[in-house]
Amino acid sequence: MIRKRLLFEIIFGTSTKAGKRFDVILLWVILASVLVVVLDSVNTINDRLGRFMLTLEWVFTIAFTIEYLVRIWVVPNRWKYIFSFWGLVDLVSFLPTYLSLVIAGYKYLVVLRIIRLVRVFQIYQLTQFLAESKALYGALKNSIFKILIFMILVLIIVVVMGAIMYVVEGETNGYTSIPQSIYWAIMTITTVGYGDIVPVTVLGKFISSFIMLIGYSIIAVPTGIITFELSKKTSIEKNLTCGKCEHINPPGALFCNRCGKML
Repeated sequence: MIRKRLLFEIIFGTSTKAGKRFDVILLWVILASVLVVVLDSVNTINDRLGRFMLTLEWVFTIAFTIEYLVRIWVVPNRWKYIFSFWGLVDLVSFLPTYLSLVIAGYKYLVVLRIIRLVRVFQIYQLTQFLAESKALYGALKNSIFKILIFMILVLIIVVVMGAIMYVVEGETNGYTSIPQSIYWAIMTITTVGYGDIVPVTVLGKFISSFIMLIGYSIIAVPTGIITFELSKKTSIEKNLTCGKCEHINPPGALFCNRCGKML
């Protein structure tokens, strides 16, 4: 029982020297494993060192599998860990290699294990980065419904414009179906413009120009929504900071909780 508690502190803890050392070693192993997968995708390297790279990948996979099973064994609430964000990330770090035995090509998805490097913020107690990430998450969370409504509006625009271009240009000019025309509308409204489908008629070019102009304003809208939420949160935090003792008070406070000064 004592050994299990000690393993839990080493694997999940970052305050102890042993826990920090374990996490640092784990981060280096993750970097090495991702580098192996990236290099293995290069044909010239794969032709020369393919078997060696495959052996290394299986060594990393087995190591991550054992680590995952040990985490499940030592954690008090196993199901909570398994279905948590970090639990799923830990699972994805080795699962694609096993899937590649059934479906070819899935092993390259193990590069997703690089997400585990986010733990570096916890290891080195980078509270400033954690605070800023929470602020960004809060702004995205508060903006989700506005952005969702905006995306529905964009979806309506591209469907309507795609249908119009299908009628205007027709199949002879590459607009072979309404889905194909919607694909063109998405490319145009996002100002990507691959050029595989282009309007030929005068009316089609006029509609394209109109969609391009709409596209520039559409791109700016989500940015503006998120920026507003970030600035609103920052202003609230500033207003709740006491000018006398610089104590940060909870949301909705009218007086400073430390010195009693009106905010």
